Amino acid sequence: MRVSVFGLGYVGCVSAACLASMGHEVIGVDVNQVKVDLVNDGKAPVVEERIGELIAEVVRTGALRATGDVREAIMESDVSLVCVGTPSEPNGSLCTTYLERVTEEIGAALADRDGSGGRHTVVFRSTMLPGTCLNLLVPILEKFVGGTAGVDVGVAVNPEFLREGTSVRDFFDPPKTVIGEVDPASGDAVMALYDGLPGEVFRVPVPTAEAIKYADNAFHGLKIGFANELGAVCQALGVDSHQVMDVFLADRKLNISPAYLRPGFAFGGSCLPKDLRSLVHAAQRADVSVPILSHVLPSNSDHLQRAVELVERTGKRRVGLFGLSFKPGTDDLRESPLVELAERLFGKGYDLRIYDANVSLSRLLGANRQYIETRLPHLGQLLADSVGEVLEHAEVCLVGTRDPEVLSALPHGADGPAIVDLIHLPDAERRRTEPGYMGLAW
Repeated sequence: MRVSVFGLGYVGCVSAACLASMGHEVIGVDVNQVKVDLVNDGKAPVVEERIGELIAEVVRTGALRATGDVREAIMESDVSLVCVGTPSEPNGSLCTTYLERVTEEIGAALADRDGSGGRHTVVFRSTMLPGTCLNLLVPILEKFVGGTAGVDVGVAVNPEFLREGTSVRDFFDPPKTVIGEVDPASGDAVMALYDGLPGEVFRVPVPTAEAIKYADNAFHGLKIGFANELGAVCQALGVDSHQVMDVFLADRKLNISPAYLRPGFAFGGSCLPKDLRSLVHAAQRADVSVPILSHVLPSNSDHLQRAVELVERTGKRRVGLFGLSFKPGTDDLRESPLVELAERLFGKGYDLRIYDANVSLSRLLGANRQYIETRLPHLGQLLADSVGEVLEHAEVCLVGTRDPEVLSALPHGADGPAIVDLIHLPDAERRRTEPGYMGLAW
């Protein structure tokens, strides 16, 4: 394919050189003439493992050259990769100045191209927040091109997952390839660029592709911060942190796994909250600052509050809650987030009815009964004997259980109560199109 790459920094330079080595005809574009000259001399404008030899080889064979002329690059390519920087503004917001400028330049050049040589596809590799492409860049492109994205010009978002220092290796052995496509033909053009590379390919809506890069980097930062904070606490307590983490990392069932990584309701129970409190307290006693660990429980509380706010948003007062124990299949109410949710709603004066097939006040014993008598002493008058009793009462239903009896009874459409989904119901995608349905974080 004939490819133009806009921006010859780390991402653009590596992308251009690697694509050229795969047999594509590549033109690098940059406003910095020094970078353009370096590439044309067969030299890398960045310091990176293997990139120097790779650029020298593809320039020698004629597969890669560079220019500062946008129009020339557009006229001689079928696909454009936009790899310009998106730095932070002083207030932390995303700077889209370079993205907007290059989109204008590409659009103006495409207008001159006048469709000769077939439809051109613009592929954004730059990291940008969800909504940036469709709400900001596509309108700019359509204005200058004088056409419609997905019809007259292809548009896709293709985030990169290249680590500085190993970016050439990462390009040829990617963890995944993500293609956010405005239309299937745009996605096909991106697929053709990477034909033959390993790894799973995900073709998704454009905003999803934009968000994935942020999910990845936020999690990477969180992992590093978690490991460092835990290491500092271990050191203060006289424990070998690397030995602890070796055992931690060996657990591929719960720790290094998909476990607990799906958006849902708040956590609770007899272990997580108390152990987090104990660990943070131990760190404080040892004068070790642990801002990540110390904010996990407040974050959990804020997430629970989102459910309360969804109920408040309906303006209705009669509320049904399905589920009360902290985990399905048990009657353990200790530090259950659903108990906390019921307590908050009851405290705000909502007329509440609760159904949990595993919870009967007469069967609660010991610490379990003591906990509920302290936190929700009116539970006896709030518990319903059946799913139907709750549905008959409620104008709003909060669903916090996957009990088949509950799921099969939940009504569809506008005639029944509003549904606040705390667990991502099995038919959530269908329900999202129905009036009255609200997902907690989806």
